[in-house]
Amino acid sequence: MSSTMSSESSPAGIALDGRIRSWADDVIAADPDGISSDGESDTALMLRVRDGDREAFRRLVTRHVDRIVGLARRVVGSAEADDIAQDVFLKLWARRSQWEPRTGAFRTWLYRVALNQCIDWTRKRKTVPLDGTPEVPDHADGPMEICDAHETAARVRAAVQKIPERQRIAITLYYHEDLTAAQVATIMDLNLNAVESLLKRGRKSLRVLLG
Repeated sequence: MSSTMSSESSPAGIALDGRIRSWADDVIAADPDGISSDGESDTALMLRVRDGDREAFRRLVTRHVDRIVGLARRVVGSAEADDIAQDVFLKLWARRSQWEPRTGAFRTWLYRVALNQCIDWTRKRKTVPLDGTPEVPDHADGPMEICDAHETAARVRAAVQKIPERQRIAITLYYHEDLTAAQVATIMDLNLNAVESLLKRGRKSLRVLLG
């Protein structure tokens, strides 16, 4: 991860960072490299999609839909997440000719489309409901540990929804989506220093809310 983590080395900062990462680890799933078991990359599939290949499009949707729904849930709330994901992939198909491999990783491009869609929905709704996504228990823990983990994750999730929009987006992309600060900067169309500042302020906001 980026150097922003080391700038807050106080016990309180470390504890907060751990709570956010614990929340993210509970729900993160992965294919971070965008390569499926058949070895075909996102880039290869998207090149086919650009030429109108519907089967390649179906495979990209299958590969990424859960992540896009998850991102939408954490930015705007559960109620609209499925609709937003549908709109994102409709836009992907409609704008397929605009994508070029040299513009960067497909995943980053897709997240940017999804983020813009989330922001549009947030501004239309004016209010953001709390995320109601259930937690995935760690069966290696006992009942008390699971209960404590659920309570902590629920508190962090609720607090994330209360911080300013750009801080919420940066925190969600960096922690939940496991992106680097540089990748977050590309998606949010900001420079790296601005993203690091958002992450720092976001953690400070969460620290105040979580106590």
